[in-house]
Formats: sequence, structure tokens, C-alpha cells
Amino acid sequence: MLDQIKRKRDLGKTEYKELVPELRSRLIILQQELRKQKFPVLVLFAGVDGAGKHETVDLLNTWMDPRWLITRAYGQPTEDERQRPTYWRYWRDLPPHGQLGLYLSAWYSRPLLDYVKGKITLRQFNRHVESINAFERNLTDNGALILKYYMLLDKKGQEKRLKKLASDPLTAWQVKPTDWENWALYDRFIDVSDQLISATHIEGAEWQVIDSSAQRRRSIEVAESIHTRIEQHIESGGRDIRRTPTRYAPAKRRALDEMSMKQSLTKTAYKEELSQLSARLYQLQHQAYLRHISAVVMFEGWDAAGKGGVIRRLTGAMDARHYQVIPIAAPTDEEKAHHYLWRFWRHLPRAGRVTLYDRSWYGRVLVERVEGFAKDADWQRAYREINEFEKELVDSGIVLCKFWMHITQEEQLRRFKEREQIAYKAWKLTDEDWRNREKWDDYTDAVHDMVELTGTPEAPWTLVEGDQKYFARIKVMREVCRRLEDALDRCG
Repeated sequence: MLDQIKRKRDLGKTEYKELVPELRSRLIILQQELRKQKFPVLVLFAGVDGAGKHETVDLLNTWMDPRWLITRAYGQPTEDERQRPTYWRYWRDLPPHGQLGLYLSAWYSRPLLDYVKGKITLRQFNRHVESINAFERNLTDNGALILKYYMLLDKKGQEKRLKKLASDPLTAWQVKPTDWENWALYDRFIDVSDQLISATHIEGAEWQVIDSSAQRRRSIEVAESIHTRIEQHIESGGRDIRRTPTRYAPAKRRALDEMSMKQSLTKTAYKEELSQLSARLYQLQHQAYLRHISAVVMFEGWDAAGKGGVIRRLTGAMDARHYQVIPIAAPTDEEKAHHYLWRFWRHLPRAGRVTLYDRSWYGRVLVERVEGFAKDADWQRAYREINEFEKELVDSGIVLCKFWMHITQEEQLRRFKEREQIAYKAWKLTDEDWRNREKWDDYTDAVHDMVELTGTPEAPWTLVEGDQKYFARIKVMREVCRRLEDALDRCG
């Protein structure tokens, strides 16, 4: 692909100056129209050192309204970023709906350079490619527009450009020793870039190669391309990608029907084991903190199934400095303006910490599915998106525990009536809780699908028989302790 690009005549200064005012005007007008849309735009710049990536981004910030632009340039991960999954910093920096993000040295940079310099194997490089495609497909499937520009110079042109930058005191800082190291590996760099472009040139996130030897033409070409692509995306309502329909088959296994809901513990046995497990969990959390092992403990379940009570027993046994509880309710306006997974990525724990989610990303395939808040294609596609998300967590070393708190309809009704009579519990009961009971069968079908389609080897479900709270609390604490012990054993 790169070897097919032919050099173009550059624009003259007069011609360039005549084109710029009208183009800037169109970009500003389009930017205001974009603000009304329910999708973000991501613009990535990659290419050889000295090919004008930074200059182009600076120019776009000058030509457009910078209040509605997000510009991010990535270097080596910070300590905070190294303690989380690789894509955490990119998810955190996603622009909201109606805004445009400009990205330099983003998710392509490290895999490319590491493979060029022999720091990773072909197999590892291909895994990075798979992660990139999954990330970008996830965004475009949910309406985002991704524009990717590869800025190309030949080897002589790159050398000339680097020398020019280095000779000017105002720009010399831009040329680093690594730039010359990369220049010495130019042929290898271009070969690997070609592989990467070909492997990630996917629908909705296509590459456009820009001849950067013609600097004024380069600027006009990129700006015109951004204008055209955004305009087309707006006209299509943010859905101009011909997506392959998700293959969805309802669960064959009825996992909830197989549960034995009569299990229980005596109060004496409960108190004794709770005391033992609390001490054990405290020690395990402390050891995990020292070894930088993070954990995500996530709870889904019926209303009044005991999620809050279980979380209180867990947190009561842990060091409060090293955990946070994230209660998930209806999304805020800020959260609605982002991809539905954005708010969960934001709260992922640092190394050695624990995040507990009271409800989670499974809302997409539970309440949003049953209540019709998500289109069929969106919630059916979400099983794959969730599996990819959870695999990334586990691959990064996070201990992921997923619990479904299950109770019978009869026990839920008893607890609802009990809450009505107890002043300090009455606030928990809402009209929505009563309405949800009318859709019990629909929610049950959704739970069966969820358990079967997202219960992967990397992230299995633990179904908790919750009719008796003592039994449920102990089962959860045992499982959390077991999973932490397993992770510590693997660390040696």
C-alpha cells in the first residue's frame, strides 16, 4: 500500500493562501453541526518521524475551534497507566459525542516500534493487531467515526526534514536521538507499517496515506478529507458502516433452573465462618496489594437479592485505603455522551487495589435489553464487546470475579414487604422494583443468555443461591478468597 503512493506537486504559496480561508470557514461550520450529533470523531496520525504529524495537528487546532477539540499525544506510559490495562488511557481520553479527538503516537505506536526493533515476536505483534481491531470495531459499531492518516516521506525526504528541524533552534527540540535510530531502520519501519496498515484497514476505520513531501498540499488534503468524512457521517446519521449482523442464539441451558435454592447456614455457623473468612480476606488483600495484584468484583442480581449486604461484608474485611465501591445507576449526561463501556473503564483499579461494582456493564444485556433502552443489534453485539473487555482485564493481570445474586420470586416478594415496614430500608424500594417483577420471565431469559454467552474460561460466572442471606454471603466471600489465593499462587 505504501509503495503505491506517488509524490505530488506541492501547492504554491498564493494558491495555498487562497484555499485556506474558505476551508477554515467550512471546518468551523461543520464543527458546530458536529456538536449536535450523537457520535464522536477520532482522528489518528501515524507515519515516519518528521513527516509533519505534529504540524498538522497544530494547524487543525488553529483552523478549528479548539474548545471542541481534544488533542492527545502519548509517550511512555506513566506509573498510573502502567498499573492498568493498556487501553485504559485511550478509553479515558475518548471524546464525547459531538466532539473531535486528535491523537498522536496512540495505540499503533508501541506495537509498531517494538516489532521493528525486535522487542516483540510476530505472534505478539499479531495479538496487538487483534486488540487494535477489536478496540476500533467496538467504537465504530457504536457510531464513532475513526479517521486514520499515515504521513509518508521517503528516506531521503525524512533525512532532509529531520536535519531542517534540528538546524532551527525553535524546532530542534522536536528531533530526538530515537528519530535518527528509526531513520536508520527506515526500510524495516516502512515494511512493518505496511503490514500494520493492511491488517487494520477495516470498515469504518480505514487508512489514508498522505504524501508529506508536499507540505502545503498535505495540510489541505488532510483538512479536506476530515471535512468530507465527517459530513458524510452526519448525513448518514452516524451509521454509514455496513455492519455484519450479530449472530445471536438464545441460551439452550437454563442455568438458574439448576440451582438449589434451599441451601442455608445456621446463625452460629455463619458467624464463625464469617469471622474466619474476614481475617483471611484481610490478609489476602494485603498480600495482593504488596504484589500489585488488582481485583474487580462485580455484582448483578435481582432487586433485593442481597448485593449490598454482601458488599458490606467484603468491604468490612478489607483495608478501606485500597478499595472503592462503584454503584451503577442510570447513566449521567456525561456518561450518555460516551460509549457505554467508558464509565466502567474509568474506574478500573490501580495495581494492588480492588474495585467493587454494584451492578455493571451487564446492564446493556439486562435492563437495556428488557426495557427496550438498547436496540436489538446493540444488545446482541454487546456479548462480544463484553467478552473482549473482560479478556483485556484478565490478560492485564486483574482478578475478575462475577456474581449473579439469585433469589426466587417468593423470597423477593417477602423482602419487598419487609422493606415497606422498616424505616431505614424503605428508601430502597421503588415503583420500578415493583414494575420489574412483572417482567420476571423476560429478565430470566436475559440472565440465561448472559450466563451462557459471557461465562468464558477467562471470566466465569459464580451463581449465588441467595434465598438465605447467610449462605449467600459466605459463598461470595469464599469465592473471592479462593480467586485471590489462586492469583497469589501464580505469582509464586
